[in-house]
Amino acid sequence: QVQLVESGGGLVQAGGSLRLSCAASGRTFTSYAMGWFRQAPGKEREFVAAISASGGRRDYAGSVKGRFTISRDNAQNTVYLQMNSLKPEDTAVYYCAAVTTRYLSGSWYYQKGSYDYWGQGTQVTVSS
Repeated sequence: QVQLVESGGGLVQAGGSLRLSCAASGRTFTSYAMGWFRQAPGKEREFVAAISASGGRRDYAGSVKGRFTISRDNAQNTVYLQMNSLKPEDTAVYYCAAVTTRYLSGSWYYQKGSYDYWGQGTQVTVSS
């Protein structure tokens, strides 16, 4: 069982930056690949980024590639999402998620149904 708690959301102007954190409980954090998803009002929850258990592989949605960076600190049981050059269309509730596999391969990790554990979400609002 893994519990995930996100933090770091807030209100920022377009062009600004935020760093989201997701703290995981438990002693098996290195057994999990991690993902970030987001959900805007009236829209489906969508994939943002994923990172393998070791941190050696990362992948991003096209809409955030080059602006967002996912990373993890396995000693601190924490995964991060650094968000730069924010746009109003990045406004959403951001969720982190964990899946009981170490590796990213193929495209399964783009699907929200592939993840086993979810945090409660943190609101990110980007004003124009």
